Amino acid sequence: MPPKWAFEDFEPGIEIDLGVKIVTAEEIIDFASQFDAQPMHLDEEAGKTSILGGLGASGWHSCCMLMRMMCDRFLLDSTSQGAPGVDYVRWKKPVLAGDTLSGTSIVDEKRLSAKRPSLGFVTCRHQLVNQRGEIVLELKNTGMFLTREAAA
Repeated sequence: MPPKWAFEDFEPGIEIDLGVKIVTAEEIIDFASQFDAQPMHLDEEAGKTSILGGLGASGWHSCCMLMRMMCDRFLLDSTSQGAPGVDYVRWKKPVLAGDTLSGTSIVDEKRLSAKRPSLGFVTCRHQLVNQRGEIVLELKNTGMFLTREAAA
């Protein structure tokens, strides 16, 4: 079965619902112990006394949660060829243990590659919000997708 999402399917203005993710203390500590071992990411009391106000996910963990949500909602059923980079990441509010995150990816623009017309570039803005409707993460990047014909 061909992938649902190819370059042609990403039209400017499309909003892709990324679903919901509940953040657990265990995953915050597991990620932090491997990749960002700062006290506010490893210990509830240290988190409470920090500016985060509780056991907080690393900003990089927040980016990884967004990536997983994108994979589950569209990337794994697409002609994705990766991405050349990220334009910006903004961590707007702490992501705390027990938070329920929801996300959206919004297509801003797209263009075919001048050198490889079977490949297109799709620029999206991604956003995660918590259960209070507060934006916790904003990210903008360009992904590379094969055209439907090239993927066949």
